[in-house]
Amino acid sequence: MTDILEPLFRAEPRRGELGEALLRDLSSPRPGSGFVIEDADGPALEEYRTLRREQFVEEQGLFVHSDLDATDEDPRTIVLVARQSDGSVLGGVRLGPVGGGPDVGWWQGGRLVSRGGLGAGAALVRAACARAEAAGVLRFDATVQPRYRPFFAKLGWEHLRGITVAGAPHELMRWPIGRIEALARSTKRDLGGLLTGFAQEHPGLGGPGFIGDDGAPVPGSDLIAACDAILPSMVERDPDWAGWCSVLVNLNDLAAMGASPVALLDAVGARDSSFAARILGGLRRASEAYGVPVIGGHTQLGVPASLSVTALGRTEQPVPGGGGRPGQQIRLTADLGGSWRPGYGGRQWDSTSHRSTAELRSMLAMVGKSRPAAAKDVSMAGIVGTLGMLAEAGACGAVLDVADVPRPSAASTGDWLTCFPGFGMLTAEAPGAGEPWAGPAVSAVCGELVAGGGVHLRWPDGEITEALPGAVTGLGPASPGQELDDHERSGWKA
Repeated sequence: MTDILEPLFRAEPRRGELGEALLRDLSSPRPGSGFVIEDADGPALEEYRTLRREQFVEEQGLFVHSDLDATDEDPRTIVLVARQSDGSVLGGVRLGPVGGGPDVGWWQGGRLVSRGGLGAGAALVRAACARAEAAGVLRFDATVQPRYRPFFAKLGWEHLRGITVAGAPHELMRWPIGRIEALARSTKRDLGGLLTGFAQEHPGLGGPGFIGDDGAPVPGSDLIAACDAILPSMVERDPDWAGWCSVLVNLNDLAAMGASPVALLDAVGARDSSFAARILGGLRRASEAYGVPVIGGHTQLGVPASLSVTALGRTEQPVPGGGGRPGQQIRLTADLGGSWRPGYGGRQWDSTSHRSTAELRSMLAMVGKSRPAAAKDVSMAGIVGTLGMLAEAGACGAVLDVADVPRPSAASTGDWLTCFPGFGMLTAEAPGAGEPWAGPAVSAVCGELVAGGGVHLRWPDGEITEALPGAVTGLGPASPGQELDDHERSGWKA
């Protein structure tokens, strides 16, 4: 039976009561009306189910004998209850993954019951939304009775369409989760405004066809240059890991261009020689692990922590980030081994520090050997944000099939699609192209480029949600003058 998420009051709320429940500060409850939201223990779960039976079966008649279903038996289902100081349960709500298959970041809330007048219904809905987002959920749905649509709208839920549940009309609502867009906006939004002047110069920002690419072809040669800086806060907090990552991210940039790495240069700032040694120690370990030498650079002591590395590679045929076109399939190749880096849970996946040189180099060689139409390594904008940049560079949009994205079991969908994955490469290729060999990395087709712009997520039920509404960087197409034709301007197709 489809879930029903609705605040169930024994009577219609009195005039002004609903607004009070929505707007008052629940952290300072009125005398005699205090409650806390918590996970249900055994006794609380039984009280919650009793309330459900009274409301859904006995009073509303939506179910004949019981409203319990398979979701109640799913061990992943979470039940939150509003409990008074005397231990009694005012109400509750359940939430968890949809269906019995793997959790792909699509959850549904349901069976919300509340004894009216105390604001517990609104608090439970808010708590359910927060819990879902904390679990890495990217799509959180609910069906509500039509009379409660304004209630959910005031709490920030979006109305999608009318549906029928248990033979009665309901409204499908969705909680807006802007995690992906917020990450892309914070990491990439201002690039266009800052770098447009360079892009307009010849051969600025890589030259025609390579504007905004991960590396830059050096004019008159087969050299590819890449340069990345590590966040000063990360250098200060974890200098050895920062040194490792400075090599990792630059070699990934070269790999996305199909280039073989040949050398590294570094620029290090540190408060003293001891701190500089910790940075350089991580950098040296990575250099040795990847088999790419550090041939020079600059070290400055007595200054705030800083670190940047330049990498040089070679290829006679660089792979552009903007070579994708509508109709091509999107492939993610990622190393799922490893775990979250300690202290960076949900943000940085360490798949490289335990790999051999042969394994690391096989992954770096993947793009150069497979020669896709376009490639970009997954940056701090995450998988979806990076896909948005690849699509923007090709003057098109993208649809990502969430359930088909290769993902380690230890990572939630929300975390994986927004983290830095160690080694992750997005490529665009013609339909039917063979699977590339990338050593220990896993590769799968998980989407397609489409006409239009932005990135949309396609879910197992065929529903498509917007992840990024348009351009990520503002740099525009990789080739100056590349425009959409009338068909492409009309919008994207799933």
